[in-house]
Amino acid sequence: MKINGLHQRTIWPNPKNKREICILDQRLLPHKIVIEKLTKPEDAIRAIKEMYVRGAGLIGATAGFGMYLAALYAPDNEFDSYMNTFSASLNNSRPTARNLLWAIERIQTALTNTESPAEKREIAYSTACAIADEDANFCKRIGEHGLEIIREISSKKNGQPVNILTHCNAGWLAFVDYGSATAPIYAARDAGIPIHVWVDETRPWNQGARLTAWELQQEGIPNTLICDNTGGHLMQNKMVDLVMVGTDRTTHTGDVANKIGTYLKAVAAYDNNIPFYVALPSSTFDWELDKGYDIPIEQRSEEEVTTVMGCNKDGVIQTVSLTAPNTRAANYSFDITPARLVSGLITERGIVKAEEQAIHSLFPEGNTTQ
Repeated sequence: MKINGLHQRTIWPNPKNKREICILDQRLLPHKIVIEKLTKPEDAIRAIKEMYVRGAGLIGATAGFGMYLAALYAPDNEFDSYMNTFSASLNNSRPTARNLLWAIERIQTALTNTESPAEKREIAYSTACAIADEDANFCKRIGEHGLEIIREISSKKNGQPVNILTHCNAGWLAFVDYGSATAPIYAARDAGIPIHVWVDETRPWNQGARLTAWELQQEGIPNTLICDNTGGHLMQNKMVDLVMVGTDRTTHTGDVANKIGTYLKAVAAYDNNIPFYVALPSSTFDWELDKGYDIPIEQRSEEEVTTVMGCNKDGVIQTVSLTAPNTRAANYSFDITPARLVSGLITERGIVKAEEQAIHSLFPEGNTTQ
């Protein structure tokens, strides 16, 4: 997608030095556009853990390139041992996102095709690049399938904009390109369908306010930022036609783990008879977990709740306290939306019911999905 009119991905190898992996530091957006370079394996762990990068697809792509950087540092005589140790550390950087382990396992499997450390390094690089390219391609296809949902709603509105509510950021900043929940929005824009997006601020990191709203502005899509608690009111007053969100992990039975607060939006949508769709590439499916409540829920620092970051009138980015000293806070990063509240899952292969049989019919290869 675009920043200041120019196409940009969220992660890419430096074309002048492929030992450097470039990322956007999303902690500073939208106030500053800063490109960081990952040059050591530990840089990938830090980027994921400290939220330089976030979002299911981008975490997976960063993990893939992290494995490549590890391959560059792995000693020839202890290559496999080094990679196994690093893989475990990388996988622990954020526990909820399924794409993290998926990308690690994909690289590990690819490396079994040769015994040569030099060839392993080339394979790690090509596989990491393939993961990134595939993520962008899958998101584009998600957009094509999700477009039909928006088109159908639009046909009943006599030219009035389709009002779509989002939660958190499942845009191109959460993937390599296009995004998951935003891909159908971009496809609808390209098809000439009038749309308007309600953007949840999404505390505590404010990914909606800082990222989604900015991203949609860059693409010229009408949007309005709202407090997280506003969605129910809008739905009750028939100001929302469709809720579309992403997911960090979805069980093969259709339960969805997404940014904290998603469940509340799903309940409100259900109560007001508003379709609630979840967009995801197949790499986000967990083919082993039957119940969403078995998905590990990441708990992060209290300071993310008790403080907020912003830019002052002088252009200086600052973090300020919201609370009295010693205020305790709980910071659950995700919640579980049960399959019964999900109208459908939008994948790269099409739209499918959030049911085990339907999901496995669309993806009969299950956990061997590549």
